[in-house]
Amino acid sequence: MPQGGWRARLIAQAAELTRSGGWQAITMAKLADRVGVSRQTVYNEIGSKRQLAEAMIMHELEVFLQAVDAAFEEHPESLVDAIREAATRVLEMARTNPLLHAVLSASHGAESALLPLLTTQVEPLIEAAHGLVRRHLDTYDHGLDEDRIDPLVDMVIRLVLSHVTAPSTSPRETADNIAWIAARVLASARAHA
Repeated sequence: MPQGGWRARLIAQAAELTRSGGWQAITMAKLADRVGVSRQTVYNEIGSKRQLAEAMIMHELEVFLQAVDAAFEEHPESLVDAIREAATRVLEMARTNPLLHAVLSASHGAESALLPLLTTQVEPLIEAAHGLVRRHLDTYDHGLDEDRIDPLVDMVIRLVLSHVTAPSTSPRETADNIAWIAARVLASARAHA
């Protein structure tokens, strides 16, 4: 198998093992056996167990970012509607995502190695989401000064992420609230332009 193919299979199997038995149960030897490669191949392709965790989370993030991308593509005329739809999709997906549940749930063996990747060490997630949302934002007539665009994007992403890890209302209600905040920021920018 080509080198890149092993990496993808290893990440997929690590995610499956995490969903079924928790992160604590994963060893590089167990992962190697599951994929049918040597332990050295696991280390060569992935690196450390922490790097495996990061790769697994980033791989899962791609699925969420595809949903965000689609939401913006479907609402090219209304930035607020795009934000609302993107937030709704991410929050709905988060409710049913088995890997995310394994990471967030202590009953599935989640421990400090994975949870910080979604709570306190989220910069790689935020950077990836920020780049995507910022590219879309630049296609809208939003009225924001250049130095206010990044703070708006950051606020929306952090609000969505906080509700992914600790939901308080339904995905639709939360998305409506996030869109309402974004609409107020945009209206204020236009009023002061």
